[in-house]
Amino acid sequence: MDFAWAPELLTLQKEAEEVAADAIARYGRYPDTWINGFSREFSRELGARGWIGMTWPKEYGGGGRSVLERFVVTETFIKRGVPIAASWFADRQMGPTMLAYGTEEQKAAFLPGMLSGETGWCIGMSEPDSGSDLASLKTSAVRDGDEFVINGQKIWTSFGAEADYCYLICRTSNEGAKHAGISEVIVPMDTPGITVKKITDMHHNAHFCEVFYDDVRVPTKNLVGKEGGSFGQTMRQLEHERGGIDRLLSNYGLYLDARERTDTSSKLVRQEIAKLESAYTLGRLLVLREVLQQGPKGFSAATKAFCTEHEQRVAEFAASVFGAEMTLDTPTSRAYCYWPAYTIMGGTSNVLRNILGERLLGLPREPGA
Repeated sequence: MDFAWAPELLTLQKEAEEVAADAIARYGRYPDTWINGFSREFSRELGARGWIGMTWPKEYGGGGRSVLERFVVTETFIKRGVPIAASWFADRQMGPTMLAYGTEEQKAAFLPGMLSGETGWCIGMSEPDSGSDLASLKTSAVRDGDEFVINGQKIWTSFGAEADYCYLICRTSNEGAKHAGISEVIVPMDTPGITVKKITDMHHNAHFCEVFYDDVRVPTKNLVGKEGGSFGQTMRQLEHERGGIDRLLSNYGLYLDARERTDTSSKLVRQEIAKLESAYTLGRLLVLREVLQQGPKGFSAATKAFCTEHEQRVAEFAASVFGAEMTLDTPTSRAYCYWPAYTIMGGTSNVLRNILGERLLGLPREPGA
């Protein structure tokens, strides 16, 4: 079933297409644009246009627009490969989290920079040897008067070298269950004691970073939400991360490149294209269900698993089309090299299936797990 947009959404979609074409002409086209296409200049343009924080309340400077309006714009940009990475994390996660859990002082201090595209944010979540087990994190924040003293290491911190702020997930207590004692703290990235080392991936990008914290001091007023009770906040933040259109269309440009080269005279090839097109339609409906909050709590795990596994199938299709050309160093082959990351970022598929089994289906946990 194909759903048509209302006239005002079609008008917005056309405007987004025009903005996308102009941005690509000036800044270039990027595969996996929300994580690889970094342009502070374009983020400022989005801020000036009111296309960051489109759905945030007007009283905090947001656009007060509908979730479908934001969907129309972001879907267009990610499909086309527009460089939105500089403002994406703030728009997708940090701003909504601040609106939900932040103090009025924090909202006044940090939301305007997000909305204007002036400030960039990274997320301090993953740690060495922790895998997808967020509750096993060791980076600590110990109270010392009106400051937290932070020590530890994060890894796979996208844009850690460019960000102005890190939204840090850390441990403020070792008492109780391992899920307890976790807090979220805003850390300015120019604070003394922070060392950032870039990691270059097969895509030739260096947005991934290792970030080391050595007696880093930040005010306790930078604590977001409840001290030691932030695990639920972080899970809610991951809901924003897992159920979005970025999890379906990251390598849509690679798909278009492959379609352009595909010999459709074979009915087997046409059948494969039909499968991929059908999956794009199903994935889009799943994402729209998340956007409209029509799914059960936690269902974003299913949405992400379906969409990112589809992205891997898209990459396999492109490899079959381009064949030996994929062994050359080209934009297409570099885009293909990103495929293993899709089912790892934001939670691995096996972890997501565990979440679905335990939290949505109520299946028993394995003894000792």
